[in-house]
Amino acid sequence: MPMGDCPFAGLPAQEYRAPVADGGKVEEAEIDVLDNATVRLDPSDDAHDLRFKFGKTARLVARRADARCVAPQGRIVGEQFDRQGLPSGPKLVDQRADHGNKGVDFFGRKQLHANGRLWSATMTFRRFVIVTGLSGAGKSQAMKSFEDLGFHCLDNLPPRLLLSLVRLCEEAGVERLALALDVRTHGPFGEIDDALDELGAHHIPYDLLYLDATDEALVRRYSETRRRHPFEAGGVLGEAIATERTALAEVRARAGRIWDTSGMTHAMLKARIAATFADDDDVPRLVTHVVAFGFKFGIPLDADLMFDVRFLPNPNYVPALRELTGNDAAVVKYMESLPATAPFLERLYAFVDFLIPHYLEEGKSRLTIAIGCTGGRHRSIYIARRLVERLRRFERLALGFESRDLVHA
Repeated sequence: MPMGDCPFAGLPAQEYRAPVADGGKVEEAEIDVLDNATVRLDPSDDAHDLRFKFGKTARLVARRADARCVAPQGRIVGEQFDRQGLPSGPKLVDQRADHGNKGVDFFGRKQLHANGRLWSATMTFRRFVIVTGLSGAGKSQAMKSFEDLGFHCLDNLPPRLLLSLVRLCEEAGVERLALALDVRTHGPFGEIDDALDELGAHHIPYDLLYLDATDEALVRRYSETRRRHPFEAGGVLGEAIATERTALAEVRARAGRIWDTSGMTHAMLKARIAATFADDDDVPRLVTHVVAFGFKFGIPLDADLMFDVRFLPNPNYVPALRELTGNDAAVVKYMESLPATAPFLERLYAFVDFLIPHYLEEGKSRLTIAIGCTGGRHRSIYIARRLVERLRRFERLALGFESRDLVHA
């Protein structure tokens, strides 16, 4: 049955197989309707094009899309769009026969026809951001910030691949997408303006963020990093910046957001991206990993902070505790009985209580705190677990704990 969009408004319903195309028709999936469902026809189709095979309990009620009524319970409602209300309605009917199977798109859905071209149903994301702008203005740092917010990110995408990637992301169920488009792509890689026009033709909404900076700021950044500007052919950096500005002039004019990053630090740019593009429930979180380890097995290479607790007496030399770990009550009781344990924890707590708010303010996204003893079995586990308990007071931490070297026991 040739249909364009088949949303099942009256859930629940169960889809048993994917739609397939055959001779310009879309044979939709078999649906087990538990309550009621709505089937909308393509404007180019007539009611007699609709075919159903019903089970023992299902019935069909047909109505037009402009009719405002509620579907009866336990029935399937077939909606026919009002073709007379569409300015191109008669043309759509004629074009259907001409296009045949070309009316079935990448996802097995019937496409509509406009101006002699095919376009598919609008693809929607919770958030879709395209980042572009001058080289050195902070695009790479911006993409890292979007990634920390949970966006699906891709940097330096050739413009010609933009629509294909958007389709793949929608098929994969990506809800938030951030892409950085590279101005250095021409010819077979496509142009940014053409790629944006294509999104507009397919009615795909997006935010275009353009990052700008003064010539002085860009020259300073390239001088500090000693990197080569992508437009720098003859060795004159100022001319390369001017050439890129000219090349991006039209894209800049289309941007909904233009940010001057000349006076921004990385933390300031990250904070502005979070304030602008994060959802209400997307408060930036500091992923904090506390790991207990044994020095004799090597230190954790990703540790940001490391504390050596080998100064505390080793429970390994207490026969009754040797085969236990810092997770056991007997070892906990032993550690709490040591005179140095409480003063050390007091100072450790004060230290992390001071650091964590500053890390959050700076925009740090990941923190690893390593607590080490000789074998990673008793003291380090006890201290690490006490530290995790303390860190729970910070709401913006995503806490994790690992006893790395218990596997060696």
